[in-house]
Amino acid sequence: MHQLPENEVKDILEEYGIPTTTYELIENERDLHGLKLKFPLALKVCSRNIPHKTEVGGVKLGIKNMEELIKSFKEFKKKFPNEKFLVEEMEEKGMEIIAGLIKDPTFGLSIMVGIGGIFTELYEDVSFRVLPINEKDAKEMLSELRGKKIFNGFRNIEVDKKAMIDLLLKLSKLGMDLEVKEMDLNPIFLYSDGLVVVDAKLIMG
Repeated sequence: MHQLPENEVKDILEEYGIPTTTYELIENERDLHGLKLKFPLALKVCSRNIPHKTEVGGVKLGIKNMEELIKSFKEFKKKFPNEKFLVEEMEEKGMEIIAGLIKDPTFGLSIMVGIGGIFTELYEDVSFRVLPINEKDAKEMLSELRGKKIFNGFRNIEVDKKAMIDLLLKLSKLGMDLEVKEMDLNPIFLYSDGLVVVDAKLIMG
């Protein structure tokens, strides 16, 4: 059982056609000057040994320019001297969704989807299915959420329901193909056209 670093998880998602952030992996300050990324940027420690980056102060968001990036990188390098780092373009905030895979002791590998953001833990608004799932299952999962109105134009908020169904089907295939113990996509920003996975964790079984 081992956790993959975030860059490897996002590479796997891309292989399955699941959109993620635009990022570059760096090791030293020299790498910063060759970046082909647009500000604002996020800086994250990228390590299989640090599962909860935020809790150890390993994430800095909204970096506006190169000066700020170099300063933040130096602080991170001091704090995590032996690790690599992810520099990625900040994504426009969308409707926050969470999705993932979990190996249930009774049912085996299952897929989960829920409404994300600050209310995730408060409402625990999630739906589960045992893998594999088909399009009908994916639609049913979304219709079981208490926040399902969001997918049908609630208060004129437009979200791409089709992109969300597509993500669930691709996640199901990924789960069937690989030895996954647990996968957590949180948050996913869902837009009126498309979506992007902002943060992703994967523990291989």
